[in-house]
Amino acid sequence: MIIPFLKQSSKIAIVAPARCVTPDEMAYGIQWLKEQGFVPVYDDRLFAEHHIFAGDDDFRAAVFQEYLDNEEIEAIWLARGGYGGIRIIDKLDFTKFQQHPKWIAGFSDSTVIHGKLQRLGIPSLHAPMPFYFTNKTEEAKKSLFNALTGKPLRYDLPTNPLNRLGEMEGEIVGGNLSVLMGINGSDIFPETDGKILFIEEVDEYIYHIDRMMRGLKRAGKLANLKGLIVGGLTQIHDNAHPFGQTVEEVIAEVVKDYDYPLCFGFPAGHFDDNRVMVLGQKASIRITSEMAVFENNC
Repeated sequence: MIIPFLKQSSKIAIVAPARCVTPDEMAYGIQWLKEQGFVPVYDDRLFAEHHIFAGDDDFRAAVFQEYLDNEEIEAIWLARGGYGGIRIIDKLDFTKFQQHPKWIAGFSDSTVIHGKLQRLGIPSLHAPMPFYFTNKTEEAKKSLFNALTGKPLRYDLPTNPLNRLGEMEGEIVGGNLSVLMGINGSDIFPETDGKILFIEEVDEYIYHIDRMMRGLKRAGKLANLKGLIVGGLTQIHDNAHPFGQTVEEVIAEVVKDYDYPLCFGFPAGHFDDNRVMVLGQKASIRITSEMAVFENNC
């Protein structure tokens, strides 16, 4: 499905489907949108609070629904992750959105939203969010602008000794590993056969990632991929009695029975250089012993 790209004066709604945010946390991202020539759209509902959430489930779903249905809004920038998307996804009606699709950008907990869109055949942006946007690299910020305005994305990546050489080309699906496991077996888990799977993770133990990867393998989600891209593996913990493998070695071992290309160190995830990739759309990555080259033509 083709989604129109943004231009000067395009309206971008900022929505918080998960944890609550403050005006200070959103200020830099809002100012950045203005500096790019976009029009940020939000109101005081963005800063609602209900325990850890940005309003209760019905409230968050209603605000999100309003912007999904508003044809004047050309993109939706999800405010932050944390937790909460899975609590409202079944309250959202994408009927009008499918008739007038728009870019939805976010990552982490937003994997729930991306999964739903991939099932609907609608591309979306795995992208940094306004929360902590001030810390993002210029490359990450530029990648978001480029993706929204239809410019090709290309990243030259350093090699990794655990990479499996080759070239993969196909539609990218996936997102945060823990969130993927939370929706595994449901109707919003993305189809992985014939696709490039992307995963990233933060603040987990090595053994937990081993368990999640083996869970995906047992569910048949890893067998028929075009390739596997591993992004940020940030703040990963080990037990006092060491697991005995690095987290990268764990992932490489789980997929050792397959012959598709494998790329570690992709610049997307819970760190400052969180660059955009277009999920639900074809991309290619060529992995050699010297480097890896990723191309995602919007």
